[in-house]
Amino acid sequence: MRTTRTVPARPVLIATLAVTTAGSLLLTAHTAGADPQPPVTREGPATDRHAAHAPASAAERALTAPTAGITDTGRGYPREQVLAPDPVNPADKSVKLGLTPYHAIAPKLNALQRLGNRVSVEVAGRSAGGHRLYLVTVTAPESARQARAQDRMRELIENAPARAAKDPAIKAGYKTPVFVNNNIHGNEWEGTDASLKLIERLATADDRKTRDLLSHSRLYFNITANPDGRIAGTRANANGFDMNRDFVTASQPEVRAMRQIQIDKQPAVMLDLHGYVNGTLIEPTTPPHGENYEYDLFLKNTYANALRMETAVNGLGYTHAKDGVRPAQIPFRDQEEGWDDWPPIFTPQYAAFHGTVAAHTVEIPLAVNNAAYTNLPESELRRRSAINVDVAGAALRATLDFVRTHRTSLVADQIEVFRRGAAGADQVPVSEETVPGVPGIGPEDVYTTNFPRAYVIPADAGTGGSQRSATAAARLVDHLLANDVRVTRATHAFRLAGRTYARGSYVVDMRQPKRGLANVLLADGRDISDKVSVMYDISGWSLGRLWGATVEPVTSGSLYGAPLRAVREAADVGYFAPRGDLRLRLDDPQEIAALNSLLRHGVPVRQAADGSAIVPASARSRAVVAARTYDVAFDATRATGTTELRRLRVAAAVTPGELFALREMNFEVTPVSTAVLNAGFDWSTADVLFVSAGLDHGALNSTARTALDAFLDAGHGLVGRGTTGADLNAATGLLAAKPVEGNEDANGVARVVNSGPVTSGTPDHGFVYAPVWFADLGPGVRVEQSYATGNPLVSGHWRPSEDGSGGPAQAAGQACVVSGPQAVLFGTEPLFRDHPKGQFAQVARALITVAPASSGTGEESG
Repeated sequence: MRTTRTVPARPVLIATLAVTTAGSLLLTAHTAGADPQPPVTREGPATDRHAAHAPASAAERALTAPTAGITDTGRGYPREQVLAPDPVNPADKSVKLGLTPYHAIAPKLNALQRLGNRVSVEVAGRSAGGHRLYLVTVTAPESARQARAQDRMRELIENAPARAAKDPAIKAGYKTPVFVNNNIHGNEWEGTDASLKLIERLATADDRKTRDLLSHSRLYFNITANPDGRIAGTRANANGFDMNRDFVTASQPEVRAMRQIQIDKQPAVMLDLHGYVNGTLIEPTTPPHGENYEYDLFLKNTYANALRMETAVNGLGYTHAKDGVRPAQIPFRDQEEGWDDWPPIFTPQYAAFHGTVAAHTVEIPLAVNNAAYTNLPESELRRRSAINVDVAGAALRATLDFVRTHRTSLVADQIEVFRRGAAGADQVPVSEETVPGVPGIGPEDVYTTNFPRAYVIPADAGTGGSQRSATAAARLVDHLLANDVRVTRATHAFRLAGRTYARGSYVVDMRQPKRGLANVLLADGRDISDKVSVMYDISGWSLGRLWGATVEPVTSGSLYGAPLRAVREAADVGYFAPRGDLRLRLDDPQEIAALNSLLRHGVPVRQAADGSAIVPASARSRAVVAARTYDVAFDATRATGTTELRRLRVAAAVTPGELFALREMNFEVTPVSTAVLNAGFDWSTADVLFVSAGLDHGALNSTARTALDAFLDAGHGLVGRGTTGADLNAATGLLAAKPVEGNEDANGVARVVNSGPVTSGTPDHGFVYAPVWFADLGPGVRVEQSYATGNPLVSGHWRPSEDGSGGPAQAAGQACVVSGPQAVLFGTEPLFRDHPKGQFAQVARALITVAPASSGTGEESG
């Protein structure tokens, strides 16, 4: 607990928020507009339509809109373009709030560009629903030569930071980059409108401060990061994803666009505008703090800017008594725990690893979404939205003033972040001495790590029965490169720290500017269960452990003289034997996708005793295409296979991340739920049922229950995940296994022991979120996977519940995946948010295992 705060702390007890709904506070028009603590949002069940998709014509324009300007370094500023308008959509949820509907943004941006020579608009990408993502740059005009000079300075800052730190041209002339991200949660609207207002003012203002700011800064505004959700009034995008949880995985196109903006523009300062917490929540955060940051530099600047924003927001004059607006709060100063910056899944936390030294989530105060949107009168919603736009605008203006007055030190601190990484320098632990001016720093705020000398992804990682696939290694390397992590590859065998590595091995030298991000992605992580009592979101992730590739940290040794060459993409590993029948392992999601592609095209495939797929020589041409498309290997074999494999049609009551993962593996999936089944579902269109969310057997009407029971009685199988899947299994009596619930707040990377055909060939680590295990196993129930003995948690946060149950000690050695002839139950999260790629094949094998022998048609579906 904190003992060094200079003001009384207000503890945040996130565990209580689940039973305190914002809606219960919103039924009176002029009371407080939101909880004073941030709500925890968990994944709900998926449906086939989560948020708005563009009409076909608009989607086509989004696909063909010019995007070269986003990376065109040969041009100066402004970089203007005329945006084609979107069809007017009266159903846009912004309209009710008096805010800017998505279809009005393009005309507004066209008008802003016409106001002068400071505003440029580029299309940074498109959303999952087909809508354009607009990046607006505001800066003083630059010739092409001046723009190229800025690019050279930016590259020098990252690539030669020691030189950059001494370069007088950078100190005198580099324009400080600032990134404002708006509306990443679609039903948190007002940041977009505040940014549009600010851009309009900056476009024409002729005061000395504005001229000074724009002469020495580039301001980048992502106008709406989530147009799908903005239109539909949903937190998620059209794929159902909360994109502020996706930055490690980057499964969504909007997140990949934001990632590229941060890589290309290298902001020193960023704001991510959200809602709704009353009073306005302004980061920095409570512990635990991300251990891979240069946190002394981050805290110094983020806290200083938070004070400016707090003064500006409170200075607007809104009060709780008059307006329902409480004073702003800074969690680092005002709270004990529960709003942390530990996982880099959030935009500001991810930005820190690209050199952002002041990064904030700002939660504006008055709720206008969810129950408020439905229950409050339009006049009250518009009153609240106007206040929220004002608050967001104050935070923006204060930040720009901070940038104007501190630009030299901000750039110097960004350079120092990169210099430490490139030099392999030690991190600087935070203290009142190392971060002067920030009160209340205590030992609870100190989080650092020991960076290895390098990580090696061995070239032979895909050979041998127990080693991870080369496909997984290539996927991991490409992901590292997409995150701007530098990767090299050995042109010859070499020795490092007493071990010989084969030619073709990948090496991540940890003496690189973005070492923090490299370590975030590749390290095991840390068990922080004893550090804080609660966490806001997930606490453990490890691409090395969860993505199926072998990753070896090397703590010592020299890379000097090693035969290493920088790579821009992973080498292709797709392979097909030149003659004979072909064998495709089914240990990796890309192998599953290749299998389903073959089945979709009517290729006859049989399953061998070891679980692999046997493809006849007559289908070689199809196998060649699959090998190249999915980067997988088809080896020669003499095995004939014993069981015919057919294309599976999956009825799925699952989370959006699970639905997305199933479709990535090319399964034909139809989302279902209690409501869908009660409305009448044609079970003849499905072969197998996968349930993890949104389907309650007890809530089915008699017709739906009879139809579901008949489907299962006919031999169609069930794959269940978590308590929802286990409850359906219990209701239908398919598998004798009693689910035991762990602490529902627990999550992280756990050691597991694979012992059955469903889990064979997959990693010995899994992901858990509200872990479950199974007891009282009946006759014929197979244990496919168990939690490891001892403490199974490798990284994350897993404590026992208050009564002492549900902790890792109780889970140790217990079965976490069990199977029978017609059902497989998972207590882990093998498809969580489309992330733990090495686990995906477990679900695919489970679906294949429980499918009836006569399932599917084997023909391509329309």
